[in-house]
Amino acid sequence: MRSPVGTHELDAAQITDPGLRAGYQRCRRLNSAHGRTYYLATLLLPPARRPYVHALYGFARYVDDVVDDLSPSSTPEQRAQRLLSWSEDFLAELDWGATSDPLRRAVLDTVARWQIPHAYFADFLESMAMDLTVTGYETYADLERYMWGSAAVIGLEMLPILGRADETVREDVLEQHAIALGIAFQLTNFLRDVAEDLRRGRVYLPQDSLNRFGVDRDRLRRGRVDEPIRNLLAWEIERTRGLYRKAEPGIDLVHPSSQDCLRTAFTLYSEILDEIERADYDVFSGRVSVGLARRAAVGAHGLRGAWSARRGSAVPTATGLR
Repeated sequence: MRSPVGTHELDAAQITDPGLRAGYQRCRRLNSAHGRTYYLATLLLPPARRPYVHALYGFARYVDDVVDDLSPSSTPEQRAQRLLSWSEDFLAELDWGATSDPLRRAVLDTVARWQIPHAYFADFLESMAMDLTVTGYETYADLERYMWGSAAVIGLEMLPILGRADETVREDVLEQHAIALGIAFQLTNFLRDVAEDLRRGRVYLPQDSLNRFGVDRDRLRRGRVDEPIRNLLAWEIERTRGLYRKAEPGIDLVHPSSQDCLRTAFTLYSEILDEIERADYDVFSGRVSVGLARRAAVGAHGLRGAWSARRGSAVPTATGLR
């Protein structure tokens, strides 16, 4: 009988408790089902570190699904109450260090092993709560405040797991690169998902940018690409590329065994911007994505690099409780 997928990762990470393993497996399934690029990049990490990335993704995905539940049986009030209750329980359990919920148990274990600051999770939950009431952002600075919790802290949560190239790398320098990359990923999603976000009543393009190019929500809802919309998206794409440029030097500062994971995610996410341009900025007709052949080629190149890096350097291990 074959072992469940991901078992070797849990074995490599020395996660032996059956209940804890079940929680990590649940997070892995969420990453596999919804992460796509994120999941592909995770597979380039050494097996012993993958469960922890799955846990962080599973946490973020679960909360995001609560916020974005548009089923007929889910009212805005119900979503708000569900998120509030879940958040209060999670933050209390984070302080206690224990929970009976399988998914949250995997997250708590990850936090303890890698000594991830609790404040990052509180900030993430605060931004997710904003999605229940805030439908737009007047300025980019306003959007940045939202993205601190929705994206920047996720990059910071990842840093202990990714490790540093060597001890001379300053933590604050690494953090600035991680923040830039997290926000670049988020802005890329916003540009790709304009139509999907509109269906949820949200616009993540700053109002001052819309005003600059004479675009309003009605124009976006019509779903027809015209010159003002092209100019708006081109402007925001250049802003996002600036963040990718700021983030890129940070790839060489993480541990060699993590660099191919990060570089693969960097390449495939940033190329979504190229695909938007190639589609003549049509983000309304369907979800723009990098083609399967390109994804496979980038992933294969990353895999070769990851194997080489693992042979050439010791893999960092968690310093917290086991």
